[in-house]
Amino acid sequence: MTPAARLQAAIEILDRVIAGAAAEQALTSWARASRFAGSKDRAAVRDHVFTALRCWRSHAALGGAETGRGLMLGALREAGADPALMFTGDGYGPSRLTEDESVARTPRMTAAEENDLPDWIWPMFSDSLGADATAAAQALRHRAPVHLRVNLRDSDVADAQSQLAEEGIVTERLSVAPAALNVSEGARKIRNSKAYTSGVVELQDAASQAVVEALPLRAGLRVLDYCAGGGGKSLAIAAHADCQVYAHDIDWNRMKDLSPRAERAGVQIELLRTAELSAQAPFDIVFCDAPCSGSGSWRRAPEGKWRLTAERLAAVVETQAEVLQQAAQLVAVDGVLAYATCSMLDVENENQVTRFLQSNPEWQKTLSKRWLVQDGADGFFVALLKRHS
Repeated sequence: MTPAARLQAAIEILDRVIAGAAAEQALTSWARASRFAGSKDRAAVRDHVFTALRCWRSHAALGGAETGRGLMLGALREAGADPALMFTGDGYGPSRLTEDESVARTPRMTAAEENDLPDWIWPMFSDSLGADATAAAQALRHRAPVHLRVNLRDSDVADAQSQLAEEGIVTERLSVAPAALNVSEGARKIRNSKAYTSGVVELQDAASQAVVEALPLRAGLRVLDYCAGGGGKSLAIAAHADCQVYAHDIDWNRMKDLSPRAERAGVQIELLRTAELSAQAPFDIVFCDAPCSGSGSWRRAPEGKWRLTAERLAAVVETQAEVLQQAAQLVAVDGVLAYATCSMLDVENENQVTRFLQSNPEWQKTLSKRWLVQDGADGFFVALLKRHS
């Protein structure tokens, strides 16, 4: 495919997204119908689509329309490229620019447009982050880095880096977490690499690793990952210390790959259904990586910031409150309740913890920490809570 043909494919996919299709679904449908597209073509089209999703408002303003065509036109203008060189009407590329489209635009954007956030959430985002808000929003406009967690039960960081380098995967250590690596070259080779398939490394954002590092883990403790999802943090907990690790999720299917992943990593994790929790309780640490807006990971899932509404956020906040109350019942007398989100919004973080403490005065906060997306990892929050003696 020519660069112009790739651009036209992205335009058509984005128009499907605008019509209501999920981006991944639209990309998959296009790929199945476009057998002529090679792996590099598919990767390039995907990059166009996800760049547009991350920069939707600013690119629409620069392109003069909230359409696939307008978004691609805006992307070219932001990059300093001449759209007329791509919008030629030749071959399978986009049709020629109209007279109106040919006029370069320097629109006066609102803060929400410049920072590619919905109008309704920008004040909340800004109030939560203060002077850091603009840097965080701008970071969300760019592609997320690829991070790995070295399984320290199986290898050390230097040895893992050496193994990865042998397969053309170049990494650098990160200060966010002791086992974290940033992949600077060869990211597409990871899943087929020996280091990955043998359990030496796992794909995991550095902030997710840092949240686990914040837990007071030590040998012999019984630890429950209450909202385990795919189980990445369960694996990190098991690799960190000789704990008895249990994983639970209200949707059992989310944990379907956790057992083989644990076997690959050489750790043991017991999966628990909701009905089994009370019989296994109490636990020394109950870790709640609660459902959230995902605002700290919108670089990876940029559709999230456009699908989120005030009503959906309010519902998520209520779910978080319920999760905290339910999880608190499973904590041992001298145990720890850990609450985490991949959000940067106070309503889901500090405000949620304050709400819990006001309703449960026998608990106190012993730690509160936040990681910001502009610092190189996903945006994350964690608080450790403990009952009064």
